[in-house]
Amino acid sequence: MPRIADNFRRILEQIHEFEQSYNRPRGSVKLLAVSKQQPVDKIMQAYEAGQLDFGENYLQEAESKIATLADCNINWHYIGPLQSNKTRKVAEYFHWVQSIDKYRIAKRLSEQRSEHLPPLNVCIQVNLSGEASKSGVPSLEVESLCESVSALERLQLRGLMAIPAPTSDFTQQRQQFKKLTALFHHLSKRFDHFDTLSMGMSNDFEAAIAEGSTMVRLGTALFGKRL
Repeated sequence: MPRIADNFRRILEQIHEFEQSYNRPRGSVKLLAVSKQQPVDKIMQAYEAGQLDFGENYLQEAESKIATLADCNINWHYIGPLQSNKTRKVAEYFHWVQSIDKYRIAKRLSEQRSEHLPPLNVCIQVNLSGEASKSGVPSLEVESLCESVSALERLQLRGLMAIPAPTSDFTQQRQQFKKLTALFHHLSKRFDHFDTLSMGMSNDFEAAIAEGSTMVRLGTALFGKRL
């Protein structure tokens, strides 16, 4: 059995164990395979093992992968910072954009999303730490941005995403995620289809699941070291 298939099964088992440990329904947490800087053959191995959702950070790198794997039933998620000059291709090629932190970017995506495609699923990226150097919207501005984005015709507002400040302390990890979960639950009462809480990576996905994540983003744990 290919090593990536082994990793895939082991990760799913871990996710199910954490779901059980923290009284989450089985299957309530989805795996997003972060495939940036990973070759097509590794993505294909994960796909053949059953993984359907893949996350990319860089448009130029993703374009060739998406073209090569066009016959596969893959859901492509754009998870990196997005500049205005790249919105047209992202709107064309991707099924999700998880890194919305400016209305003008969301508006461009909506205007450039083809009417022949379903609405583009989007998440608002939240800056939990408040650091100016980090991408994302300050927590106090998230609701206002959600209101604006939810009105855009070719987008479907699905939830929140965050990359908290790194820490190896499990208690601190949970405290950071708890803030985002509270915001998510508040907003889910206001917006239809608001069902995605994308938080948790290789070093903190247990804490994320404990606090209510519905999607964890794992790369190295599945694929090994990047190119």
